[in-house]
Amino acid sequence: MAATVPQSAEHLVIGAGVHGLATAWHLAEAGEEVLVVDKDGVAAGASGIACGVIRNNYFQPAMQELMAACVEIWESDPEAFHYHGSGYIALGPAAQEEELSEVFERQQRIGYDSELYTGEAEVAAHMQEMFGDWRAEGLTVCLHERVGGFAFNHESMHGLADKARAAGARIAEGVEVTGFDSDGSGAVTAVQTSSGPVEVEQVVIAVGPWIASLWKLLDLPAHIDVHHPDGSVERDKPMWTYWYLQEGEVALPPRTLSTDDGRESPVLHVDSHSPLRSDSGGLITDEPWGIYVKPDRDSVQGGAAPLPVGPEFEVDPYPTGSVDPGFPDQWCAALSHCMSRFEGCREHYVQVRSGGAGAFTADNFPVFDRMRDNVYVAADSNHGYKMIAVGREIARELQGEHSTLLAPFRFERFATGDLHPVSQSPYPWS
Repeated sequence: MAATVPQSAEHLVIGAGVHGLATAWHLAEAGEEVLVVDKDGVAAGASGIACGVIRNNYFQPAMQELMAACVEIWESDPEAFHYHGSGYIALGPAAQEEELSEVFERQQRIGYDSELYTGEAEVAAHMQEMFGDWRAEGLTVCLHERVGGFAFNHESMHGLADKARAAGARIAEGVEVTGFDSDGSGAVTAVQTSSGPVEVEQVVIAVGPWIASLWKLLDLPAHIDVHHPDGSVERDKPMWTYWYLQEGEVALPPRTLSTDDGRESPVLHVDSHSPLRSDSGGLITDEPWGIYVKPDRDSVQGGAAPLPVGPEFEVDPYPTGSVDPGFPDQWCAALSHCMSRFEGCREHYVQVRSGGAGAFTADNFPVFDRMRDNVYVAADSNHGYKMIAVGREIARELQGEHSTLLAPFRFERFATGDLHPVSQSPYPWS
């Protein structure tokens, strides 16, 4: 049953995921009146089924600086956020050395705690200190982030909602936004909802993969020209493109992934060009592959490369949890490739409601910006769950401050050519 909503709100936040709830929390803490509406409920969308990985392995300086701020918030209340600060490890072959080295150097400049290991022998030695059965070959670079880790997604979102409510924000579940009323300047005067109109002073849109529909309701462009720093221009590029994120679990106890001294494992991300074979020796793929894996509540969870699905995707119901037919074999073979403890894990594979679809922007990086005078859009380009500090920065901007962390993600970058540097990694998902 849809909740009743007040006829007016100073700040109306659309979406009860990580960005909407975090924005509401910080606005309410500052004494502002805040109403959050969600057509389903807290954690019903992408934030509620995210894998929950929290890391700072980004080639782009602006992403690194923003993520450092996000990790600080995750670490500020691990209990409420169900956060596990186990760290994050990225491993790759020689083709990854230069870029992971640059990432490491920037992490050091901003004071982000990490270590870099290069050379196959040194990488193997570091991994075997933690996992005595580590056996992956051909990996010559390892970036070990000592901070970051993972959080339990559903529980963390409810913890964030509790913080917002405790600060005074109201959350109305089962309320769908159906339109916007605007004045002559383009400012939104009222938001039409399934529970009636709400007059507003400020609107924040934070709806994850549903962004395209609200973007359209605001008459924002479905296609844009993207100007590059070298002067070239991509004409009429779709603003939104969907990718489907593939994730699953092996029904083995989380301790299966523990380090040899009994500690919780860091999140592991492995990119490799080594031929990948099943435990019986059959070739799974001789193409480059990548996986990530972490302990979960009652199992070991992870994923592999996302699948591009084009400019349109049906996000309701969200999502089915389907994956490419070859995903379970590849992911389980990759686990066994890395550690002998996972031999035979394919028989324990289970498909779960995880991953889902992400709406990526024209350059695959977030847009955090005012798209009308009183409408702020948080379009995370599927980087969202880990970016818990975005809500704090949006709240500051709505109160008249300037966020240096969000400035690089303004929409006008597509017109000015002030784009984020692009990784040259042979692994596009990295």
